[in-house]
Amino acid sequence: MDRRTLLKTGAMMAAAATLPAAISSRARAAGTIRVGLVAKSLGNGFFVAVDKGANEAAKALGDVQVIFTGPTTTTAEGQIEVIQALIAQHVDAIAISANDPDALVPVCKRALARGIKVISYDSAVSPEGRIVHLAPSSDELIGKALNKLAAAALPDGKGKIALVSATPTSTNQNAWIAVMKGDLPNYPGLDLVSITYGNDLADDSYREATALLQKYPDLKVIVSPSSVGIVASAKAVEDAKKVGQVYVTGLGLPSECAGHVMAGSIKSFAIWNPIDLGYATIEVAVDLVRGAKGPGSSLPAGRMGSIAFDDKGVGAMAVPFTYDKSNVEQFAKVF
Repeated sequence: MDRRTLLKTGAMMAAAATLPAAISSRARAAGTIRVGLVAKSLGNGFFVAVDKGANEAAKALGDVQVIFTGPTTTTAEGQIEVIQALIAQHVDAIAISANDPDALVPVCKRALARGIKVISYDSAVSPEGRIVHLAPSSDELIGKALNKLAAAALPDGKGKIALVSATPTSTNQNAWIAVMKGDLPNYPGLDLVSITYGNDLADDSYREATALLQKYPDLKVIVSPSSVGIVASAKAVEDAKKVGQVYVTGLGLPSECAGHVMAGSIKSFAIWNPIDLGYATIEVAVDLVRGAKGPGSSLPAGRMGSIAFDDKGVGAMAVPFTYDKSNVEQFAKVF
């Protein structure tokens, strides 16, 4: 290759290399804000509903693009790869439901150093790795609600209960379980005999629930603060022919739990509205991109009103809502 051709080729390569940056700059000049919305894992109905709400917010705000993504399994390693890809795309904000609070901190710090606004929602990233955390409710309200649901599943409020949680490192579920333990003295009839982990996977959660039924033949309630675990546990009870002997409760989606409510394996359960959570998450992320401060501030969140964040950057949405035979089919049509 001669010198003239070499120079020409080099100029073309340099132009090509700067093209994505130029396109990105034009998009930002036009007001487009891109938010990477990271799920714990893809294929989870809870996060599908979160994405729906996120896109509702994007449409209401205008000039906002939601990039919904996540790993195929509930691992920190998978989320790290996803976040690295979003950093490479030069998104304006990243919102994460964390599979591990600490393992994500280094990659989140990298994003923050690039000027990307990083927040967590649902399951928190440790404070040094994000600006704010949007909790769907408060840990105290959720933990106490889980005990109340367990007691309500028993005719006399007495019996052995066990938990099928998500992962051992899931920040939100661990916090709720801690509140449950602290609140148990208010329910002297409840005897917590075991805490197991189904990794937010249907097969794993089913196996854990089945093992509990076998290990504790006098078990009365399985509580799962996981939208995957509650469905898997209800199926395990039904398959074991223990409907009416063992009840399942916890946090779940009406669309996924309605059949089990009607089958009798679930009396009642609770959940915040994941559509609202997705909506509020995008509103908060966009507020930060547009210059709002996080910790110690009250940020506007469209139809969700405003969300107050404490000095640690944590804000809560609402009290979990209870679903049972009287209303589950109505809400199952929504999410």
